[in-house]
Amino acid sequence: MGERVAKQQSEPKCERLLGVLQGRKTLLIVLQDYPDPDAIAAAAALRELARSVSDVTTTIACGGFVGRAENQALVKYLGLNVQRLQSVVVRQFDCLAMVDTQPGAGNNALPLDRLPDIVIDHHPIQSPTRKTLFSDIRKHYGSTSTMLHEYLQCAGVEIPVPVATALLYGIRSDTADFGRDAMQADINAFLSLYPTSNKRILGRIGMARVPREYFQVMMSALRNARTAGDCIYTDLGVITNPDMVAEIADLLLRDAETCWAMCCACYGGTLLVSVRTSDLASDAGALVHRIVGRRGTGGGHSAMAGGQIPLKQGDAKDVRKMTKTVIERFLRHLGEAEEPTCALVKS
Repeated sequence: MGERVAKQQSEPKCERLLGVLQGRKTLLIVLQDYPDPDAIAAAAALRELARSVSDVTTTIACGGFVGRAENQALVKYLGLNVQRLQSVVVRQFDCLAMVDTQPGAGNNALPLDRLPDIVIDHHPIQSPTRKTLFSDIRKHYGSTSTMLHEYLQCAGVEIPVPVATALLYGIRSDTADFGRDAMQADINAFLSLYPTSNKRILGRIGMARVPREYFQVMMSALRNARTAGDCIYTDLGVITNPDMVAEIADLLLRDAETCWAMCCACYGGTLLVSVRTSDLASDAGALVHRIVGRRGTGGGHSAMAGGQIPLKQGDAKDVRKMTKTVIERFLRHLGEAEEPTCALVKS
C-alpha cells in the first residue's frame, strides 16, 4: 500500500524529469564537496535513469574528494569515476544536475553564476533552487536515495544489483538504520531494495579498512572532548580528511549521558562544524545556522546538520578564535554556557 502511494506521488514528477532528460547528450551530476553514501548512491541512480531515457553520457563531480573509507569502497564497487569539479568544463554539458545538495547550500563548489537544470534533494530548499528547470525537494524524507528509488520504479527501470546495493546503503547511512529522520517511504524503499542488494558487499563496505591516521584522529578527538550538561563537543584542529568531522560527531552522540554532540575542525581554510542530537523535538539544522552565523553557511535535519565558516586569515590565531566562538555559541544556544566543562576521558 505504502509503495503504491509513493509511486503515485512520484509519477507526475518522474514524467517531468524524464522530459528534461529527453534528448540530452551530456549530463553532469554535481555532489557536495565531500559526498556521503546517500549522495553517491543517488548519483549512480540518476545516471542509470538518464541512461534509460536516451544515450546520455554522464559525468559525476564534486569540489573536494571522497574521503571516508566506506565511501571510497562504495565508489569503487560502483565503478564511479568521481572527478574534481574544478577540472570539469561545466559549460560543455547540455544538462546539469545536483543530488543531495542544492545551489547556494554552501557545501558544493558549483559556480554561483551557473544554475543547474535538475535538483533532487531531501534538505530544506534553497532560494536558487526555485529558479531551476526541475526541482524535487522533500525535506521530510530520510534520504535522497529513497527519492531516486521511486523515480527508477516509476520509470520502469530494472535496477542493477550494484545500484540497488548502493541505494540501500545510502538509506541506511543517512537514517542511521532508521534511528533518525526516517519516514515510511524510506522503509518501503529499503524493503523493496533488500532482496536485490548484494549483502556480502554491504558488509564489506561497512567494514572498509582505514589508514592508521584514522586512529590518530580518533585519539585526538577523544582527548580533546569536553562535556557540559548533556552536551559534548570536541575540536580536531587542522585535519586532512574532512569526513572525520561528521564521523566523530556520530561517535560522540553514542555517549549515554549526551543529548547534543558537536565536532569542529579546520580544513583548507574553512572551519567545518557537525552537530548531532538525540532530542527528537529539536532542530539540529536551525542550531547550526545560529552557530555559523552570517559569516558561514549550513543546514540539515532535525537530528543531524553541518556547516562551514570560511576563515579570513587562515592562520593558527584565526582558527583558534573562530573555534572558540563556535563552541561558545553551541553551548549558549543549548543553555549550557554556565555549566562547568569536564574532560570526556581521563588521560
